[in-house]
Amino acid sequence: MTTRAGFVALIGEPNAGKSTLTNLMVGAKVSIVTHKVQTTRARIRGVALEGDAQIVFVDTPGLFRPRRRLDRAMVAAAWGGAADADVVVLMVEAHRGITEGVERILEGLADIGKGRKVALAINKIDMVKSEVLLGLSKELNDRYPFAETFMISAEKGHGAKDLKKWLAQQLPEGPWLYPEDQIADLPLRMIAAEMTREKLTLRLHQELPYQLTVETESWEERKDGSARVDQVIYVARDGHKGIVLGKRGETIKAVSKAAREELEEFLGRKVHLFLQVKVRPNWLEEAERYSEMGLDFRDGN
Repeated sequence: MTTRAGFVALIGEPNAGKSTLTNLMVGAKVSIVTHKVQTTRARIRGVALEGDAQIVFVDTPGLFRPRRRLDRAMVAAAWGGAADADVVVLMVEAHRGITEGVERILEGLADIGKGRKVALAINKIDMVKSEVLLGLSKELNDRYPFAETFMISAEKGHGAKDLKKWLAQQLPEGPWLYPEDQIADLPLRMIAAEMTREKLTLRLHQELPYQLTVETESWEERKDGSARVDQVIYVARDGHKGIVLGKRGETIKAVSKAAREELEEFLGRKVHLFLQVKVRPNWLEEAERYSEMGLDFRDGN
């Protein structure tokens, strides 16, 4: 039996649906999904199987115009993920079309796309009429020689099977890169931290944009099969601490409960989750925080 294995990088603007597609392809939630932009920080890899092929998805941060060190490190990670991949998939939102951000990505692809196949996936196809889709597809293909174009809805699953099948056929022949039962190469501590950060992001909406990060400080396996997980939520200012805690601690309690339940479902066993909030004014400038997120601090220069 000939097996295939390789890396597929999903690139696009923030909120283009990359995380949703990764989770759909893998069949499990490995990548944080919220309605806020720029929520994916590290290059999360989800592992999907298709026939005799193992597809390793690199879910890159959304490509946008960077302003701060964290932004610059995220954009560098996104292009780095594309440059390391066997196949690249550009995701474009059907209803937004060719935005300024998509223009910049097309320019970047002129360098990164050399020597590798690049596919186009037009997402959220249920939001526009078919003639708009065809026009957008033609315009994008006139701008860049995509190997293949797919019309998909990552949320509803439309077109995803065809894309997965095609990706599997493009990967180089070789042994699988991960054990069959492994779906993500992120350590559990980081997955747990991402889950808590997602719940915070959903709960707080616009109140705390990106001025917080979550780290799993300790993970203790207990004799009864459960796990005790201690996490620290770092915020940049004193005022933010109160927002995260909420009135009479209601916000942190709700976040803790939601994150614990999701982690228990993910692990299939009981979890005791303990959250602490600490103020660290300069966490955005600390190299250690970046390596925790799987980013390179130097890329932010």
